[in-house]
Amino acid sequence: MKVLTENKRAYFNYQILDKFEAGISLIGQEVKSIKSGRVNLAGSYVVLKGEEAYLIGAVIPPYQPKNAPSDYNPERSRKLLLNKSEIKSLIGKTKQKGLTLVPLKLYTKNGKIKLEFAVTKGKKKFDKREQIKKREFNRQKERLLKRY
Repeated sequence: MKVLTENKRAYFNYQILDKFEAGISLIGQEVKSIKSGRVNLAGSYVVLKGEEAYLIGAVIPPYQPKNAPSDYNPERSRKLLLNKSEIKSLIGKTKQKGLTLVPLKLYTKNGKIKLEFAVTKGKKKFDKREQIKKREFNRQKERLLKRY
């Protein structure tokens, strides 16, 4: 499993409750672009429309910009490939107040590109500050332990 890109901001802004893995419907040049690492998941999210899931807001620039089709849209919505049972459970979870679906990372698995996304709940400002304080404390603790 080779991680192609990761949405590190999601781990800071959201509390992750449950993770899911989905295939993603792409065209040829998008696959090449993703495998070369030119993809941005920041600000993207997953939406359920009817019985289907879509990735919205992910930016995948064309592999060869001068050779790209004229109607290519790098921010188009991309369909996620999930089982019906998974989609039904996601519909139930997203009906709860305050829960959203946020993509965490894109990676390859057996030659296929997969998206890992999570059911998340937004963190409050004081939770984020607390996390920063813990991180700083652990860094200082490690520095002191290295000295002795």
